[in-house]
Amino acid sequence: MYAVQMRGIIKRFGPLVANDQIDFNLEQGEIHALLGENGAGKTTLMRILYGLYHADEGEVVVNDQTAHVASPKDAIRLGIGMVTQHFALVPTLSVAENIVLGYTDGFQVNPRIAQQRVAEACTRFGIEVDPAALVRHLSVGERQRVEILKALYRDARILILDEPTAVLVPQEVDMLFGTLERLRRGGLSVIFISHKLYEVMALCARITVLRDGRVVGTVDKAATSQAELARMMVGRETFGVTRQEDQSQGPTLLHIDNLSALDERGLPALRNVSLVVREGEILGVAGVSGNGQTELSHVLAGTLKPTEGRVMMGDHDLTFADPANVSSAGVGRIPEDRHEGVIGELSVADNLALEHLNQFITAGMLDHRRIRKHAEKLIAEYQIKASPADRMRTLSGGNMQKVILARALSRNPQLVVASQPTRGLDVGATEYVRTKLLEQRNRGAAVLLLSEDLDEILALSDRIAVIYEGRIVGLLSAEEAEEEKLGLLMSGAREEANAES
Repeated sequence: MYAVQMRGIIKRFGPLVANDQIDFNLEQGEIHALLGENGAGKTTLMRILYGLYHADEGEVVVNDQTAHVASPKDAIRLGIGMVTQHFALVPTLSVAENIVLGYTDGFQVNPRIAQQRVAEACTRFGIEVDPAALVRHLSVGERQRVEILKALYRDARILILDEPTAVLVPQEVDMLFGTLERLRRGGLSVIFISHKLYEVMALCARITVLRDGRVVGTVDKAATSQAELARMMVGRETFGVTRQEDQSQGPTLLHIDNLSALDERGLPALRNVSLVVREGEILGVAGVSGNGQTELSHVLAGTLKPTEGRVMMGDHDLTFADPANVSSAGVGRIPEDRHEGVIGELSVADNLALEHLNQFITAGMLDHRRIRKHAEKLIAEYQIKASPADRMRTLSGGNMQKVILARALSRNPQLVVASQPTRGLDVGATEYVRTKLLEQRNRGAAVLLLSEDLDEILALSDRIAVIYEGRIVGLLSAEEAEEEKLGLLMSGAREEANAES
């Protein structure tokens, strides 16, 4: 018995065919993974199912009945709910108010009755959350449970989860998986979109892989492996990228001493952070989003002035340096938001030259021929799928990140500051970026890696610092770093030695 059947789905955006004759079946009471690189068509397909897009051709069948899903309201009426990684909750309202919002008979919400009904739903679905708590006081994992409960409260029997673990620490991932398995046993059918192959293998019974808008295949978990799934996604074998243990390290290059800074709201974001990074090593900074990583990267890029402390790179005092001075000191910067690191309306060639335009001036004028030659060289070297004249905004996320990498790394920087370098990238692009970071380490550069991806931190880092609420709460060697220990530190539990001090 199928909960959902999507037959011959075609969706075009101008000349681009995002979904090309896609067939997808979700059985009742199963957790089914949808895998594919960015741009493979996964989100488009699910938006069609949820009524956010309309298919140009094809048929949607829900519970053996042909369905016309013209809007999310139609989807909800059919028992379909969708939870994305960007939650649609009102922070100033309570959990109960968020859940019943738009699902009451009138305009008035009785808080007592709402809390009672939501408490009953929590018990019925086995989801632990306080109906009276304000959403702004909840952790990310708790907010995600509220989103799932909101869908179930509206009688969803089919749940679409789009990259649900992207913002969770390992313990929260375990809780989510436990909740989903319990709900599956109760008859819920789940479509699980994830870039993380080990999660798919841990949770899902069947896996459908998309590539270039087409279905490559649907496989049973028991009959496949992570390596095979990766091959299906990218069309070739991928073996993962990890550092070599025997890398020799040089003297300290970057010295951060008692650094403090405020966030954009004027609140403390960094609190007396002290770190050192040596030549030939990757120091990973692990933490859940919003714990000071953004502000640390901005200070090191010269776009945020600290309120206290000092930043030294060799003999260069970068504490109050501007971005131009940071770059000229030998720092290669990979920004957290790739869209902020480029100018979309300029060409690829112009973006590749942006941070060192003075090198392309002849007789007081920009030498566009040299800028183009420089771009052609880097496009070939970094395998960028674009031409020098292409507008930057037309590139995929992976190719945009390659432009930023090429610009930052082609000048052989002494220090690389990489902030969330593979966020949102598919398995092939992720592998490429990680390989480039290891190349920098292996040639003797110091690399500071700020990442919310714990797998990435564990695979690449020689040492790992954990940041929580703007403070460094743990510093471990790669050998002693374990996922469970890091997860506890990331959620605020200090190591015993730190707690005692």
